[in-house]
Amino acid sequence: MDALDNPWRGKGLPENAGLAVGNISDTASEASSFLERSPDGHPSPLLDAADLAGIFGIGALSIKDERSRMGLGSFKALGAAYAIAKRAGRKVRDGSAEDLGNALEGMTFACASAGNHGLSLAAGAPFYGAKAAVFVSETVPEAFAVRLRQKGAKVVRTGATYEDSMSEAARQAEVNGWVLLPDSTWPGMIDAGRDVMEGYLIMGDEISRQIPEPPTHVFLQAGVGGLAAACALSARATWGQDVTIVVVEPEYAPALLASIKAGKAVTAPGPVSTMGRLDCKEPSHLALKYLAREADWFTTISDAVAADTVALLSAHNLATTPSGAAGIAALHHAGPHAAALGLGPGSRVLCYLSEGPEDV
Repeated sequence: MDALDNPWRGKGLPENAGLAVGNISDTASEASSFLERSPDGHPSPLLDAADLAGIFGIGALSIKDERSRMGLGSFKALGAAYAIAKRAGRKVRDGSAEDLGNALEGMTFACASAGNHGLSLAAGAPFYGAKAAVFVSETVPEAFAVRLRQKGAKVVRTGATYEDSMSEAARQAEVNGWVLLPDSTWPGMIDAGRDVMEGYLIMGDEISRQIPEPPTHVFLQAGVGGLAAACALSARATWGQDVTIVVVEPEYAPALLASIKAGKAVTAPGPVSTMGRLDCKEPSHLALKYLAREADWFTTISDAVAADTVALLSAHNLATTPSGAAGIAALHHAGPHAAALGLGPGSRVLCYLSEGPEDV
């Protein structure tokens, strides 16, 4: 496990870092309307994992369990579908559509995905009369592709990496007149990814009403950084500057950590990680911008560490994937970094179980 004390905390990356211009939304403005139209708009549970807290040597562990979110099995159910709902709502309000159910008729939304972002897009588009096209790399499990097709999405396998599938999604969206809806942001592509992250703020709002006592630490797994940024924003808004925010990435895809070290957004190449939904080599610019200012630590974990924690969670009836367990895995294996992170018997930690097992 690698751990970096964030040198940019409180000030953010320098102006010459070349980040895309824009800001993360600080509230999920369409949350009520979106949740009302969703098949299951109930809050996901916040679990009191006292048994695991004892194993990890901390005082308390709260786990936000996203494994059954809206029947899609992942926190990302709140992302693309929310962004699509926000677009539909604007069309109704400006009078260009009469009804939310067909506000986006004739439109096709396209994205690259390692599974969950695509599922949210595939599920959300039909609610508003639109279609979905999801581009996946060769490493994405076929189980995810099958679920995408069951939601009515067109699935295109292309390239060896997420970045390859993203490039092809962008190319075909331009050729076909589709709306590209990534879960990342970069120069020239800000609004869509910002709206996706905005949907993730719903989790933080739920937690603020569920958690019995403010956490001392929040561990956040990261791919391009959307979940981490949105949940860090919620944590700061709710509990202020005292909570310690720890960002967790695969050691084979340390896009955020490498960018923090470089002082600018960089590509962090590496082999394929078993943490497939986190195996992203380039950070989202808006996520990096915010996390550089607000995260206290950036850490990486190995595939072996993630697998070990998946086994432990399974033994405690918390089945998930290496991606879903990554934040908990960094806590589980903090080891020599525990003291630096301020972890101890009095710590109250919040983690996210971000997805269910792949075979479900």
